[in-house]
Amino acid sequence: MSTSTSQKLSVAEKVGYSLGDLAANLVFQTLMTYLAYFYTDIYKLDADDASALILTVGLIAAFGFNPVIGALADRTHSKWGKFRPWILFTAIPLGVAALLAFSTPDFSYKGKVIYAAVTYTLLLLLYAANNLPYSALSGVITGDMKERNSMSAYRFVAVMFAQFFVQVFMLPIIESAGGGDKAIGIEKVMTWLAIIGTVMLLITFVTTKERIIPKPEQKSSLKEDLGDLFKNRPWVIMLVLTTLVFITLALKGGSYVYYFKNYVDKESLTSFITPINNALSGIGLNFFGEDALSAGFGLFNAGGIIFMIVGITLSKRLADKYGKRDVFGVALFISTLFVLAFILFPPTSVKLMFASQILHGFFYGITIPLLWAMIADVADFSEWRNNRRATAIIFSAMMVGLKGGLSIGSALVAKILSVFHYAPNSTDAQPESAIQGIKLLVSVFPAIPFLIGAALLFFYEINKTKELQIEAELKQRRLTGS
Repeated sequence: MSTSTSQKLSVAEKVGYSLGDLAANLVFQTLMTYLAYFYTDIYKLDADDASALILTVGLIAAFGFNPVIGALADRTHSKWGKFRPWILFTAIPLGVAALLAFSTPDFSYKGKVIYAAVTYTLLLLLYAANNLPYSALSGVITGDMKERNSMSAYRFVAVMFAQFFVQVFMLPIIESAGGGDKAIGIEKVMTWLAIIGTVMLLITFVTTKERIIPKPEQKSSLKEDLGDLFKNRPWVIMLVLTTLVFITLALKGGSYVYYFKNYVDKESLTSFITPINNALSGIGLNFFGEDALSAGFGLFNAGGIIFMIVGITLSKRLADKYGKRDVFGVALFISTLFVLAFILFPPTSVKLMFASQILHGFFYGITIPLLWAMIADVADFSEWRNNRRATAIIFSAMMVGLKGGLSIGSALVAKILSVFHYAPNSTDAQPESAIQGIKLLVSVFPAIPFLIGAALLFFYEINKTKELQIEAELKQRRLTGS
């Protein structure tokens, strides 16, 4: 396994790498936050049809596209490396697919379902072809675990900026851009996001470098690579953990818009946010307009994301001291308690809702960089044990888990709303059963996968001691060429 002399990264390279995830998350956060809402309330599909479409296409993408892309990326040879060419050649197609997936052509109902299925499939295929090699790139930019932790922190500050825009500003911008017509508004917004995201991905390609290069004599079949994976217990655990985490993120992220629209007391919300909105307007930050729902939804998400960023900034220091596994498990468990708390809040307890969101955001933020850094550690673990490196197929665990979790979680949002008799675009009050379902969707249901994930980490063997052992032994092997 050859490697460049220096494993240190410049700030420019860390920032350039992080822009790739900012671009990807303009797409991903939109899917996680608005996909179910887009299909049911804007594109006007039946909730059961939306649920079936999201689940079917998502699982095909997760378990079909990702392993194939991972295997192909590991076998790519070019003057730019293994993974950077994928970022370059998928940048423009990914932007186009994102725009098409959130367009609303005037077809018959059957035509709309077919169009949604085709465009969502295309989007997930291109997302896999772009984001899986991008993620694998973090495992070959450097073998220094402290530098890897630092790069992950940069990366996930960028993710938070994308999440901040999508969850805080996107709904009011959609309404403003469309003049009240959300279908027109979302098409305009997605056009600009596609352009901006494409430019950012091209910057990532230009500013990064692959330093960990497999030995020319290293050869393995896809069967051997897959065999290594399923004998690799840390990889299996990370696959399951990632799936559980993104089920929760899709469940609660996709449910908040329904929660504010149908559960939160409008008078209490207006009373709480008006002074905040006035203060922001007084300093020229009039982002939310006069609509209490859009302003409340945006400020609620803003509080969580700002404190997620605070948590991210502490993540590297805690991981360097205590190890990724232990910090991840403790922070994930504490963050879950603040998700569960939502089951206790009556519609008028707006202050408690905002406080719980902020505290959840802080503790969950600590875990965000660690999840991806742990997958890079799993790639090192596989190389350490098998003396072969297959980075992209290892990272396919993340993409399988991400796509699978997103698909299951988003499908569950639509399905649970249907089971609890939610009526899309109803001018009347929702039935009590729908209100109860929405309340469960932001509390109990998303807490369950997080709690199972925290328990799984008891079986994950790469603790702080093992991290240091693997890093030292791999460094020695690469230096000696053995």
